[in-house]
Amino acid sequence: MRLRGLLFDKDGTLLDFHQTWMPFYRSVVTFAAHGDASLAERLLVSGGYDPATGRIRANTPMAAGTPKEIAASFAEVMKRPANAEIAGEIERLLHDGTFASVLVPDAVDAISRFRRRASYLGIATSDSQAGLQATLLPHGILDQFDFLAAYDSGHGIKPGPGMALAFCAACDFAPDELCVIGDNLHDLDMGRAAGAAMVVGVLTGTSTREDLAGHADKIYPGIAELAADDDFLRMLG
Repeated sequence: MRLRGLLFDKDGTLLDFHQTWMPFYRSVVTFAAHGDASLAERLLVSGGYDPATGRIRANTPMAAGTPKEIAASFAEVMKRPANAEIAGEIERLLHDGTFASVLVPDAVDAISRFRRRASYLGIATSDSQAGLQATLLPHGILDQFDFLAAYDSGHGIKPGPGMALAFCAACDFAPDELCVIGDNLHDLDMGRAAGAAMVVGVLTGTSTREDLAGHADKIYPGIAELAADDDFLRMLG
């Protein structure tokens, strides 16, 4: 197997999901609930938060959805059409100067290793284009990627194949030379739908090994461990 393109999910794959997003989502629900603490907690739960574990459950709106899908889950609880208002606040908070994203351990070294071995690197995220820039630009890694796609880039949303196929088209290689790496089923399903040669799951997001088992070709603790797998690196070209 020869893999020319590696397509990474962003949140939970390149960024540590819970360190990055739990403080952010608490700010969002406080805004949406107008300071009502009880309502804010219900909004978190509706979006995928599990109070028993303090974590976001896999494959829920806050784990895998676009800002519009997250806003829709909140609006359903509030029984009012607040989608545009809340989605707008998500974008505003990303740019107000207080948001801080956290890379997964050894992300920079891992990306450098992939960059030296793979022909093309890409990112496909359910975040917006603005959110992609806001969360990754401070870490100085965006110039390592040949392709960037968000839910509003015009390629459709996950788990549809559009972002993966657009990566292949933009860099002129075939889907059977593509590997998709992500922390949620919607990432892996996107890769399968596109005809990717391999889909790889990582555990730095909201999914457990049990969540991904049977869906991923391989599962790693994170991209650092993937980058340390010589057998995987030998497939890159």
